Order: sequence, then structure tokens, then C-alpha cells
Amino acid sequence: MDHFKTAIGITMSTEHVLTRCQKIIMVSSQFYLFLDITHMKKLTGQDLIDLGFKEGKEIGIALAIIESNFLDIKSKTLIVILKRILNKPINFMKDEIWNPLAQALLSQEKENNPNCIALNEISKSYPVYGANYIEDGALKQMDIAMRLPIAVGGALMPDAHQGYGLPIGGVLATRNAIIPYGVGVDIGCRMALSIYDISEGFFQSNLSQFKRELIANTQFGAGAGFVSKFRSEHKILDSKIFEELDFVKSLKDKAWSQLGSSGGGNHFVEFGIIEFEHDDLDIHKGKYLALLTHSGSRGTGAMIANHYTKLAREVCKLPDEAKHLAYFDLDSDLGKEYWLAMNFAGDYASACHEVIHEKIAKAIGANVLAMVENHHNFAWKEIWNSEKVIVHRKGATPAGKGTLGIIPGSMTAPGFLVRGKGETNSINSASHGAGRQMSRTKAKQAFTKKDMKQVLGKHDIILIGGGLDEAPMAYKDIFQVMKAQEELVDIVAKFTPKMVRMAEDGSRED
Repeated sequence: MDHFKTAIGITMSTEHVLTRCQKIIMVSSQFYLFLDITHMKKLTGQDLIDLGFKEGKEIGIALAIIESNFLDIKSKTLIVILKRILNKPINFMKDEIWNPLAQALLSQEKENNPNCIALNEISKSYPVYGANYIEDGALKQMDIAMRLPIAVGGALMPDAHQGYGLPIGGVLATRNAIIPYGVGVDIGCRMALSIYDISEGFFQSNLSQFKRELIANTQFGAGAGFVSKFRSEHKILDSKIFEELDFVKSLKDKAWSQLGSSGGGNHFVEFGIIEFEHDDLDIHKGKYLALLTHSGSRGTGAMIANHYTKLAREVCKLPDEAKHLAYFDLDSDLGKEYWLAMNFAGDYASACHEVIHEKIAKAIGANVLAMVENHHNFAWKEIWNSEKVIVHRKGATPAGKGTLGIIPGSMTAPGFLVRGKGETNSINSASHGAGRQMSRTKAKQAFTKKDMKQVLGKHDIILIGGGLDEAPMAYKDIFQVMKAQEELVDIVAKFTPKMVRMAEDGSRED
């Protein structure tokens, strides 16, 4: 064995250790310690109280474990371990040495927080698609979600990465319960695709015209919207929800001003070429100009999400590691209210896309041959394994048998028009895109504007706006993602981006 990790996270080579230590010992199933047995000090009950332990049997259990196993280990090292156990006792439940202390601390938590809803000790199993390129953080978040007492089933899509509460790319089926953060902040975020009766050649010959109309008929950025005569009208503004829910009523002017706009982050409106290898959707095989949009319910949806997440955390007390998964019983007044508000936000997001697509089709004088739309960051009432469940798809796309959807890559990689296969194991779901392989912060540190320009030039992409955090290199390989979900969807057509508009800062999403 070349090296071990100490309990305090320091790595030393074996050669170095042999010059300092007389002994190597396992202090828990998670840590190995290089033991220097000089200057030992015995821990006392007062030391543990100073560390944060409450007076009680837990201190006796801790001291007994130390007496039996670790008398020759430095007190400062034991303090590091004990602090970790005190902060996260659940992580030590499977540790053969520290398990009794972990159990006692968890029992103490329940006694001190009688209203706290306990998680199941063992996570329900779930399928992971594309597991080789999904980060540990996303897996850990999914494991916690699958320990909720309301969890019935789950799945992790190949574009998965760490988020808040439920990971992006996570699918969770629950029994009569709705999780606001399982839906997400950008409620009802979606893809919408319009396929035009315009050839690739005509588009390439008139790039300046298409660029002008793309800029003139879109609005981007967190908080961005339209004023006075530039606002759009839509039946969504007549929704009864504005009368039924006081909180949503307070958002009506914001909803009107942002109707037909797009957010920041990875939201986009882009022209591209879609290619059908076979006749489908009453469209002959061949290449056509298409418009693809990605955005959600804007500030309205974000405020709904934050409002009801706060309420959920007040009425549903969960352990700290699961606090973002607070939920409502669907039969409760708050559960019914959130359900109405969520569905309204989804309809509002759809209305935003409808306005954008109508404006641009009119501006370029195009006939729409077909339009496809699908959404994520939402919850659906479905029958799964013969049971009525609530399916949360946070950054995951419905892929029931015959269901059409769009799975984009990045601004330099193709996306795909797909048809779901209705795979039960994935809870009738597929990925909602390529998914990030690098955080926004890391992308901005890793790439320069010159890097971005070179990549865009190589793929003949015209980019309007966008930031380094949305660099195509920050995304997973869409071909790997599609390969990992061959049993979930069939490819109908391939969409290749050509002209992309995004928020100037490329950072925040609403």
C-alpha cells in the first residue's frame, strides 16, 4: 500500500511515515491514521462537552470506544474524528467501531427535535444512466432523496450533476407529496422547436437579416423585461390563479413585463439546421431551418418557488442534509396551493415560448411545418408500477412511449429531436440536455475569450451574448449522453446550432 489518509486528511508516503511512527492503525472504516505514539493525552468528558457534545450517555459511549480502541492515539486526532461524527453521525452508521456512538447521536437528535421527520436509514435503489461520468455530489444528493419516507422510486439521467436538493437530472417518484425544490426554481423550464419551410441555403445567404430579427424579437437576462407598448398580450394573463392565490396576484405586473423574454444562465434562442433522415411529423426527409428556445417561468416562477420552499421548510422539518427536500402533502391546503401555482408557472413558461416563436416566425415570414415542446423542472401525476405517484423531473425530460422531446447539446454540439420509448426503469424519463461537466466558476477560470472564439469559429457559430461560464467545453459530450440513454429514446432528427443568442453576462438564471 503506497499511502494512507489520516483522519485529518493529510496524505503521507509510507517511507516518510516509517521514519516517524511505530504503528499504523484504522481509526474508522473511513480513515487510516499514521500513528505517532509520543505525547499522548487522555480525553475526558469535559473535553467532549467543550467539543459540542451534550451531557448524557453519548459521552460515556464515546469514552468507552476510545478506551477500548484508541488509548494510544493523540487527543487532537480523536477530536477531529469526534467532531465529524458529531456533525454528521449518519455517515458513521456503517462504521464497525463508531456505529454505537452514531446511533446514540441520531437518537438524541430525534429526542431534541420531536417534529423532525426521520429519513430511512437505507436509500432505495435506483438506476443510473451514464454512471461513468456522473459526479459523486449528484449521486450523494440522489441517495438522500431516495431515503425520504415519501420516496417510491427514482432514476438519475446521464446529464446529471449536482444542484440543490434533488440533483439536476434527477427523477423522483413520491407518494402523494410534492417537493418545491424537487421541481426547482425555474418552474416549467422547457425547450420549444419550430421547424420552418426555409432551406439551409436561404438562411446562409441572409445571415444578417436573421441576426437582426433574432436580436429585435428577443430579450435576455435576469430581471429583463419589456416596457409599455413593447409588452405582449396572451391569455395566460387572464388566468384565474391571479384571483385565487394572493401571492401570485402580486406577481401579475412582473409576469406581464417578462412575457416573451428569456433568462440568463444557459437559456437561449437559436437558429439551426434540423435534418430528418426519414419522413416524420408529416415532414419529408431533408434539411430545414428551425428555431430552438430554452427558458422558463422567469422571475414569476422563481418567486413562486422561493415562497413555497420557505413554507415547506416551516411545515416539514427534515434533517439538515435533506432540508432542501421539504415537501407538502398534496391533500394539505399548502400542497393544493403550490400545485396550482406550479402548474400556472408551467403554463406561463409555455406562453413565453409561444410569444417568442410567433414573433420570429412573423418577422422572417416563415410557415411553421411542425412545433415540438417539452418541459422539465416540474412534477406530474402519473401511474408508475400500477401506483399513483407524483413524478418530479428536475432537469429531466418526459419520455413516455411516443412522447416527443428535444435534447440539446451545447452551442457547438448538435441537439436531438427524440421520441420516448416509455422505459419503466427510468420512470418514463430521459435527459434534458448534455449536462454540465464543469461548474460555472471553474469554466470562467479555465477558459479565455480567445479559447471561446476559436471553438465558435471552428464550428461556424454566430454567438450573440453568452459568457465563459457557458463555454461549450464546460458541457458533457452529447454523443456519450445519447449513447447512455439509447433504451430511453429514439432519435427522430438532428438539430445543429448556427446562430445563438444568450444573456450578455451568461451568468444568472431567474
